[in-house]
Amino acid sequence: MWKIIGLIVLVVIVAVLVFAATRPDTFRIERSIVVNAPPQRVFEQVNDFNRWRAWSPFETLDPAMKREIAGAQCGTGAVYTWDGNSKAGAGRMEIVESVPASKVGIKLDFTRPMEAHNTAEFVIVPEGTNASRVTWAMHGPQPYIGKVMSLVFSMDRMVGKDFERGLANLKKLAEQG
Repeated sequence: MWKIIGLIVLVVIVAVLVFAATRPDTFRIERSIVVNAPPQRVFEQVNDFNRWRAWSPFETLDPAMKREIAGAQCGTGAVYTWDGNSKAGAGRMEIVESVPASKVGIKLDFTRPMEAHNTAEFVIVPEGTNASRVTWAMHGPQPYIGKVMSLVFSMDRMVGKDFERGLANLKKLAEQG
């Protein structure tokens, strides 16, 4: 009897691991919002790491988080490093693409709680005469352990909520002028 139960458990584990191997090698998380402000006003908030404390949902994860902004004042070459508690983790962001009033591309390197190297981007598109559609996306490789974890935890659901909160904060800030 125990051999049969053990064999069934082994088959289930192997099936899960094989299924995980069929998952995509990359991931993408994306959220959008319409902001009643011109694209340039939204761009100014995203293109300058000094302004992120006012709207980024990750800034509230650790009030004692150590932050350093280096490189360019804003735009391409601006670098933001952080080191916080277990919720905030540690890492580095660098703006690698800055297209005025339309796009900010960021190289995103997490060092803690687990190492990951991703790309984040903000795409800002005019919507009507005085509004903007802002899309915040993050994408990158999904190693095998990430594939296994994705069977239990939805990264899109977890990180997507943070993106939604950040975009709502950004909307409020940009609409205030």
